[in-house]
Amino acid sequence: MLKNETEKYVTISVDLVLTTSILKRILKRMRYTIKDLQKQFPNDDACLDAIFDMRYGDVDTCPKCGVVGTKFYRVTGRKCYACMHCGYQLHPLAQTIFHKSETPLTTWFYVMFQVSVAKNGMSAKEVARSTGVTYKTAHRMLKMVRSLMLQGTDFLSGIVEVDETYVGGVRKKKYRDTKTQWENKTAVIGIVEKNGMARTLVTKHADATVTIPFMKANIAPGSTVHTDESKIYSRVRRDFDHAFVNHSKFEYVKSGVTTNTIEGLWGNWKNSLRGTYHAVSPKYLQAYVNEFVFRYNYRGVAVYPVLLELASKRVAVET
Repeated sequence: MLKNETEKYVTISVDLVLTTSILKRILKRMRYTIKDLQKQFPNDDACLDAIFDMRYGDVDTCPKCGVVGTKFYRVTGRKCYACMHCGYQLHPLAQTIFHKSETPLTTWFYVMFQVSVAKNGMSAKEVARSTGVTYKTAHRMLKMVRSLMLQGTDFLSGIVEVDETYVGGVRKKKYRDTKTQWENKTAVIGIVEKNGMARTLVTKHADATVTIPFMKANIAPGSTVHTDESKIYSRVRRDFDHAFVNHSKFEYVKSGVTTNTIEGLWGNWKNSLRGTYHAVSPKYLQAYVNEFVFRYNYRGVAVYPVLLELASKRVAVET
């Protein structure tokens, strides 16, 4: 990846921000294997030290006594570090996805690694089988890991493809009825930048009132938008350069205009849902599509170091 491309991968939310300097350090490694994981994090102490360094590594002044240049040392038998002068303690796991978890950190790190490399995702049953934790614990671990895998907020630019898809549900009628064929399904709107990032939104209805504002919030002015012939996109030309292909006439590529990239994204994602999770409630569907899009957006780099940096940041912790 070129250095100037790292700018695309900055920002993931108010509390989960990856700075450019951190990303440049991460992007040096394009592969991260299970051998790397076992070598770097052989035990819980190594995992805790890594989280402390990522979260407090640049702290050289004690928040309590104010001594500049102080050192923090591990407290024996506890998951915290104390100031060498006043004993003030820093808890690196507090307000993170590991908050008050009794599960060993090595297990957490292993699960994050498997999620980062599993292109079709990882089910809670698979985590339970491979790590020995209960299904309930595995389900919560995956839920917390997915909470880190957000899509970013930077504008997409250049040539972008926009499309909608529908998942789940069962058609009530065997024949095609345009008024009812989508009523039991959940809509997902997607935007993909040519050779770049993707954005998705789970919504009840994929109509112009939802799609157009979503496009304005994620596509930079002056970009060129490629869609299909759906009436949803009839007003896109008011805000962007717009070109479309007519799928009803079997047009899939016309003078460089195509939606094949976003169609490919939908196909891979739906294969993941069917093959790994089988069924997902509409309530949690956004988290699952976020997970897939996160891996797609970081497809050119090792995802695990990115996840690890995010895991050391503060998140909204369940009580």
